[in-house]
Formats: sequence, C-alpha cells, structure tokens
Amino acid sequence: MANLSSADHAQGVPHTGLQATTAAAGGTGHENSPEPELLGVNATVVVSLAMLVFIAILLWKGVPKVIAGALDRQIAAIRQQLDEAKTLRAEAEALRDSYAARVADAENAAAGMLTHAQAEADALIAKANVDAAELVERRGKMAEDKIAAAERAALAQVRAHAADAASRAAAALIAAKHGADADRALVDRTIAGLGRPG
Repeated sequence: MANLSSADHAQGVPHTGLQATTAAAGGTGHENSPEPELLGVNATVVVSLAMLVFIAILLWKGVPKVIAGALDRQIAAIRQQLDEAKTLRAEAEALRDSYAARVADAENAAAGMLTHAQAEADALIAKANVDAAELVERRGKMAEDKIAAAERAALAQVRAHAADAASRAAAALIAAKHGADADRALVDRTIAGLGRPG
C-alpha cells in the first residue's frame, strides 16, 4: 500500500490522512510523532477518565453540598436583605403618609385660623365703625351743646350789657331831666321793661 501511495504521489495525487500530515510537516521524526498512549488508551480518554475521577472525589467529599449550602446561605441573606428592604420601604411609606397627614392637618388648621382671624378682623372693623359713628355723634352733640351754651352765654352777656347800658343811660337822663318822683316812675318802667324777654 505504501508503494501504491508513493505511486499515486508520483502521479500528482495528494496524500491524505496521516501521510498528508506527515508530508506537510516535513516527513517523519520526533516532531511528527503520533499521539502518546497509556496502556493502549489515547490522551483524550486519559483526560476524560481523570476528569471523572476528579468529579467523583468532589462528590465523595461533599463539595456540591458545600457549594449548595453556600449558595443557600447567600440566597437566604439576599432574601433577608429583600425583606429588610420591604420593611424599610413600608416604614418609609408609613412615615411619608404620616407627614402628608400632618401637612394636611396643618394646612386645615392654618385655613381655620385664617378664617377665624378674618372673622375677628371683620367684627373689629364693624365695631370700630360703630364706635367711630357713635363718637362722631357724641362729639357733634357736645359741639352743638357747647355752641348753644356759648350762644346763651353771649345772649345773656349782651342782655346784661344792654340792661346795664340802659340803666346807666336812664339814670343819666333821669338825673338830668326829672325829679325824684318822676325818677321813680321811670325806673319802675325801665325795670319792668328789662324783665320782659326781648
């Protein structure tokens, strides 16, 4: 068969399989040796068997249980963190709702106080208007009373001056023109005239 392959190669037919690999690498030799074998088994089978033995040792020593336990602990820790996060979120929402209720209560209280203050201010303004009107009326009455009193006093003073002037003028006339009897009659008439309102 080697002769046939050599003949084919000589005729221009390319080599295939191991001969092609050997021919491409430059012939036979230590560099182009076949895969090593152990007890008639090639390297791939040896590696596969070693891997199976390694996995069997891991299973025998309980490494998957350790890994599964570590993963379970990690999952439990994550669940605990999620539960704590849910609790914190619920507390935060409750606190937010509490503050929202407090703000609403404060706004309602402020609106009530504003309404009450507005009502008190309106009542005070109305009372001040009434008091001002009463004060103006009292002051006007007092001014009118003062004016009337001043008018009466002025009138009384004018009358007193007029009576005094008239009595002096009468006394002067009487003294100049009349005697004692005529004086008496004139004085009586004058006094009687002064007693009647003007």
